[in-house]
Amino acid sequence: MDRVLRTTHTSRLSLSQYADGIFAGDRSVLAKAITLIESTHRGDSAMAAEILEICGDQTADSITIGVTGVPGAGKSSLIDVLGRHVITTCQEKVAVLAIDPSSRLTGGSILADKARMPFLAASQMAFIRPSPSGVGLGGIGPRTREVILICKAAGFRTVFIETVGIGQSETSVRDMVDFLLLVAIAGAGDELQGIKRGVMEVADMIAVNKADSSNVREAEKARAVAEIALHYFPPSASGWTPLACVCSACTGLGIGEIWSQITKHHGMLRQNGFLAQLRREQGLAWFHESIDRSLKQMFVSAEAVQKRLADIEKEVVAGQTTPLAAARQLLLLYDSDRQRRAKKRESLL
Repeated sequence: MDRVLRTTHTSRLSLSQYADGIFAGDRSVLAKAITLIESTHRGDSAMAAEILEICGDQTADSITIGVTGVPGAGKSSLIDVLGRHVITTCQEKVAVLAIDPSSRLTGGSILADKARMPFLAASQMAFIRPSPSGVGLGGIGPRTREVILICKAAGFRTVFIETVGIGQSETSVRDMVDFLLLVAIAGAGDELQGIKRGVMEVADMIAVNKADSSNVREAEKARAVAEIALHYFPPSASGWTPLACVCSACTGLGIGEIWSQITKHHGMLRQNGFLAQLRREQGLAWFHESIDRSLKQMFVSAEAVQKRLADIEKEVVAGQTTPLAAARQLLLLYDSDRQRRAKKRESLL
């Protein structure tokens, strides 16, 4: 089972305190609200839902940017210099949601990305939230959508989502961002990955990082290969043509170009109406995810299921039953218990 995140009684604020702090851009209150929202303790869910309802949909004039790529590509460092560019050039507040891989053994995570963002970590105009990925795939956390919402409510117009960095399967982030930046490096096999479908197929831009010192020529070669590969994918429904560039988080090369393309993309999507359509589709995906998560929580918390769950898990491990048969047994047990309780309520009316 997932590691249970709990909030302590002393850290809990009132609903009005959470709301006032978030709308005032108080980073301390924002952090506490995110802890509450990410908690899997049943006692925290009601308050978390109320906070999210109050925050509403603060997406009218905001940009959410997904940053993905293989481990070691320099995603955190690139976000740091991009964030600095946004803060110093555009005078905009920046939030970074850095998703770290969770251990399947302990449920814990390293949460070390903040150390690789020295400028943003020290800036009063930035908010960095490291979060564990949980046990799901896709490179994102189970409550990333909710955290994006309250960061925007707190006045962070630009929100970066840094994924775990697991390669071609990281397409879940596409369903919650406006712009997806794929960070690659030369000489690590990324050139060959360019001809494969997966995360490259949904990227809005490819940035070949670490184009500095003696690596500039190799980075330019990797950029050329990536740009050719992009032509093999179907045209984007938004009308946007993805492109590739070289950049360096160390020297600042290409940072202005990347941000220029992000804002150009955002402006085009707003003008042609695709941004509104994209967010409607993202809202629908969020709706279905919420149903799936709530139904699973209802199922595993049912008393009849809890009584049998541990025993059935042992039977599956021992090979005494198949996973499908075990799941069907629990589902039938849950349904039978639900019908029994419904009849009991009817008899009391």
